[in-house]
Amino acid sequence: MKQAFNLRLATETIAKDAQQLGVSIEELENISIKVSAEIIQQPALQLVLTYQVTLPSQILANQFNWPTWQQTQVNFTDYLWEETCLECFIAGSEIDNEDIVAIHHPEPHKIPLQQTTAYIEINASPDGRYALYQFESYRNPATLPPLPLYETDGTTCAFINWRNCKELADISGENPLSSTPTAVQTAFRYERSFSLPITQLPNQQYAVANMLIEQIHPCVILWFGKTDLYFASGHASPPDFHSRDYWPKFEL
Repeated sequence: MKQAFNLRLATETIAKDAQQLGVSIEELENISIKVSAEIIQQPALQLVLTYQVTLPSQILANQFNWPTWQQTQVNFTDYLWEETCLECFIAGSEIDNEDIVAIHHPEPHKIPLQQTTAYIEINASPDGRYALYQFESYRNPATLPPLPLYETDGTTCAFINWRNCKELADISGENPLSSTPTAVQTAFRYERSFSLPITQLPNQQYAVANMLIEQIHPCVILWFGKTDLYFASGHASPPDFHSRDYWPKFEL
């Protein structure tokens, strides 16, 4: 059960970006960003998001801001979009807390769903920092930083679990060609993977917090020096990750 996404670069400023970085437009277009979304049971049910970044040249790799993962950095942190940031937006129908409890009843009833404009935003830095936010509608509330996402109890902040991080820590500072089957970082390839707890509903549906997952929009901001590049499966113009018109359906 895996859904794959190939992210493409927003091109509104690509000529200027290429000039600033000293590379060709083609080199920027050849940056490869692949994201996979997978449901696993290990031991609790999780939605796993894996981000793979492949750069086509040493010039780009030399300027790439990709911090080393560190256990001491794992905590909720705001404003991660101001640096290299792995993001994902999730939207769907709203589920009442009582309905989530009823799912685990021996004879679960059909869950009444409420259409909503609400959505969730996940930010994750490659070094371990993260944030999960909730919005009632497009960029609303407009407060900065945004409102944290809470678990179904309404008091516990939602969190992510980093995966394969021991391997990442073990190979840091060693030969860049060192690798493990699930955590690879060559001279030009970078990978991070994290998961978040989910709830299984009837009919092979899944929920995060109190939201049925119906749309999922992985996207990435990569910083090369002082130049930021935006990647998503589809882009508004100018780029706007919050625009739901470009969010793919969740197809697991």
